[in-house]
Amino acid sequence: MIILTLTHTHGGENMLRTLRSRKGFTLIELMIVVAIIGILAAVAIPNFLSMRLKAKTSEAKANLGAIRTCEEAYQVEEDTYLTCAKNPTSDATKLKRDWATGNTDFKAIGFVPTGKVYYSYQVDANANILTDFVATATGNLDGEGDNDSIFTLSSSSGDIVNTTPTTF
Repeated sequence: MIILTLTHTHGGENMLRTLRSRKGFTLIELMIVVAIIGILAAVAIPNFLSMRLKAKTSEAKANLGAIRTCEEAYQVEEDTYLTCAKNPTSDATKLKRDWATGNTDFKAIGFVPTGKVYYSYQVDANANILTDFVATATGNLDGEGDNDSIFTLSSSSGDIVNTTPTTF
């Protein structure tokens, strides 16, 4: 005598077993990961942009310090400070600009920056008082059309001051 045993399995149980054996992520897991990455980007990008602006302002501070040194050396030799016309003469943009090599004022004091610059520089020497000058760095770092970053150095104080404070 032959006994046949039939096992009855529902199609749903086989499908569930097949789904459980698959490797991978569910849609909800992927959505959570994307949301976390979006939150991190929303926090990190503004901080990154403000650090870029701070790095660009360091150019002005370093070059104003170099201009001070050059003006002091010029004053020792010539007994006067030299007024230097604005260089670069073009309007400030968020892009670096070429330093005008034909400017003889800055060459006379020995200041010629290497490469392109974000800021325009000028020096005003007081003709009546031979012991003082004011150097200014003017820049438009965000490209919005207004000079949003102006640093001033006075030889009398020796401090570099941001005369248009911005929030970084």
